Amino acid sequence: MSPRKPSSEVLTKEEIVNAARHQFIAKGFEKVTMRGVASQLGCSHGALYYHFKNKIELFYAVVEKDFEHLNQLLKEIIISTKENHQKLLDILICFMKFGLNHQKQYEFMFMMKNAEVDSLAHEAATKSYYQFEYAILQLKNQNTEPSLIYSAFVALHGFVSHHCGYVKEYNEVKEYAEAHALFIIKGLA
Repeated sequence: MSPRKPSSEVLTKEEIVNAARHQFIAKGFEKVTMRGVASQLGCSHGALYYHFKNKIELFYAVVEKDFEHLNQLLKEIIISTKENHQKLLDILICFMKFGLNHQKQYEFMFMMKNAEVDSLAHEAATKSYYQFEYAILQLKNQNTEPSLIYSAFVALHGFVSHHCGYVKEYNEVKEYAEAHALFIIKGLA
């Protein structure tokens, strides 16, 4: 058993989320316990319950943080000084790059099927999708059909999910990803 942190050391939500992320990635959702996360942090499991009422809430905090990271990457592209066509291409590539460089997180964010966490993860995924849709509308054309944007999103998701587990990182399929992004842009025309 690891030594526990003295009560004078305050455990932050961010520390808990980061430790939990590592465990969810390494073990999967089902095998992670609050006690295991607490043990990794060197504190009592009660200290975790001060911030999170259960493992589901902790998992959601991890997933939400990953969505925030993806959304921030997309926002940075939108505010860049590049021309709109390049920004659009960069957004599509960014999505695929994120998914393939963070495969476990991507699976948790978009592909996990678990009745306990579905509604929470679905809420964050929907919010992220609407930010994606808004970005495409801003860069492409306000008159772009929502069904075309949804199809573009599904095409990106299909590319990532097809390669998850078969490649270790984005650079292994970079050339194909760039061609796929150009193909998607044509479909948005």
